[in-house]
Amino acid sequence: MDTTGSAEKGLRLIPFRGLRYVPERVGSLAAVTSPPYDVVVRPDGLHHLESADPHNIVRLILPQAATAADRHRQAAETLRRWLAEGILAPDPEPALYVYEQRNGDLLQRGVIGALALSTPEEGVVLPHEDVMPDIVEDRAALMRETATNLEPLLLTYRGEGSATGTTAVIERAVRRKSLLSTTTEDGFSHRLWSVTDPAELAEIEKDLAGRQALIADGHHRWATYLRLREEHPPSAAGPWAYGLVLLVDTARYPLQVRAIHRLLHRLPVEDALAALRSVPGSFRVRTLDGKLPEALESLSETVTGGTGDRAGNAFLLAGDGRFHLVDHPDPELLAGTVPADRPEEWRALDATVLHFTLLDHIWKIPDAPDHISYIHDTGAVVEQAERHGSTAVLLHPVREEVVRELARQAVTMPRKSTSFGPKPATGLVLRSLADG
Repeated sequence: MDTTGSAEKGLRLIPFRGLRYVPERVGSLAAVTSPPYDVVVRPDGLHHLESADPHNIVRLILPQAATAADRHRQAAETLRRWLAEGILAPDPEPALYVYEQRNGDLLQRGVIGALALSTPEEGVVLPHEDVMPDIVEDRAALMRETATNLEPLLLTYRGEGSATGTTAVIERAVRRKSLLSTTTEDGFSHRLWSVTDPAELAEIEKDLAGRQALIADGHHRWATYLRLREEHPPSAAGPWAYGLVLLVDTARYPLQVRAIHRLLHRLPVEDALAALRSVPGSFRVRTLDGKLPEALESLSETVTGGTGDRAGNAFLLAGDGRFHLVDHPDPELLAGTVPADRPEEWRALDATVLHFTLLDHIWKIPDAPDHISYIHDTGAVVEQAERHGSTAVLLHPVREEVVRELARQAVTMPRKSTSFGPKPATGLVLRSLADG
């Protein structure tokens, strides 16, 4: 994907006064952070985070109440109380924030700021996945009530791979004393630095002015930003014309790309397999021996050679205590169920075949929250399926080059097709929209 453009249409990242936890007022910074709202596995993960610390950020991003309106009001009231009590406090001056995540050999660095919003048609920030309107509406209602960007989106761009421009500022900043340092229970260490020097801010501004970004994680929140900007006239949009993001140069710090798996709440594995058998020759189905690691190895073996090319689509079904490999789809079945008006790369995606051929045609399952949950962790989705007698569908990851190529062509993938990471921890820095 071409990652350069005119200065008029490039990325504009501006400083803001970050809202941050006051370390002396909480048990620990690690105990008040959370994964992004859509990665928290509910209810187990939610309860775990709520019990970690009474001020865990999950009470703002996933408030619990009887109705949606009550949840959003509760989050706003909680935020106001924490600000009044000094649990959260704004930094003294606007800044961009250098953010580092490290776990063993894995190192990711980027810069957090308020990014000027743009539509996909403008070609500055490119989405690669569809969104679900009900989730956008829920996030928008929460953001209206709290008037706060509660967690940064993850965006990527391709620099030159050298320590110049934004990357140079980042790698100077990490040699200074950090604002915060903590290690979360997943083993990742997190550090944050502020950048306030006018010369360094100008260096970042000049570098990003010619860049184009890909939304790696946060499509629903980006759509929320755009919706809320539309609600404010241009003369009054002010802070609503910007959104909180983490920008990562993947030429310098490559991201990992994983699959997002499906949990089919109302479909037992026995019924899923029976439906496949009712369409003779639709897919090959094999029950595997062994536990989850061996089953995942069998799934990965459907990727041939070292090129990443696949010998057809493949899925792993779980939920009945065993694992079932579903592969080798019938080409005629695919031709009759997958839309033909998209590029071949899109038609060959596992997520495309899953949604159009399996979910829509064979299993007849609507893509709605009551029927499908999207879960990132393989162990968690299998455990949930086995506990509730439902079906887990495990997928291959999509190669980053495919994601970028489709985004360049303005072709969006089925929602929740990819999981880029590591994702920024939620709760390290927030952005108040009331602060201007």
